[in-house]
Amino acid sequence: MLDTVKPRRYDASRRREQARLNREAIVAAARQRFLDAGFTATTIATIAADSGATADTIYKSFGGKAGLLRAICEDALRGEGPIQAEQRSDAMQASEADPRRMLRGLGTLTTEVAPRIAPLLLLLSTAAEADPAMAQLRADFDAARLARMTHVAQILASKTQLRPGLSVEEAAEIMWAYSSPELYGLLVLTRGWRAERYGEFVGESLVDALLGGRDTDAGTERPHRI
Repeated sequence: MLDTVKPRRYDASRRREQARLNREAIVAAARQRFLDAGFTATTIATIAADSGATADTIYKSFGGKAGLLRAICEDALRGEGPIQAEQRSDAMQASEADPRRMLRGLGTLTTEVAPRIAPLLLLLSTAAEADPAMAQLRADFDAARLARMTHVAQILASKTQLRPGLSVEEAAEIMWAYSSPELYGLLVLTRGWRAERYGEFVGESLVDALLGGRDTDAGTERPHRI
């Protein structure tokens, strides 16, 4: 009598983990290449060589350089750590009753996220001058950032009175401007500001622009950690 052989259970976890590691290697290699050489000069072949992946894998996973740059930007916006920056921001906005501390918390988050995303968006702007697909990608990120700032402005307006004469739409546009990669480029990349100083500037500027002045202990209060 033959023993019944039970089929081996297929464990996909190892394969998923390897796919994740491969993706991370491709994204890291592409980010470095794009920032070092520019979008146009970078090829899928060089990214493949740097990452250890095949060009075919990169095309199948990302669809080419435009899709790869989008993925890199989306990865940068997640921030650092296991909890995405946007989720931490949402939690802080929901729990923080003081609108000034809320805005300073956004400045603190800027310290983390801006160094990751701003150089990529500036690179994207340069590529957009000659590539309609890149121009559309930059427009997509700008629109998403404005939608995000509109959401934050609505939450802010529900907690406090905005500066007299300031609408929610204008508040969102002000936050959109202060979160722009161009401002980061001017102050940090060109003038050499530290990221921490830049984040403080953004937070305090938003307090002043949206709420009309700083509270008396602004100089001593530590920003809300998110």
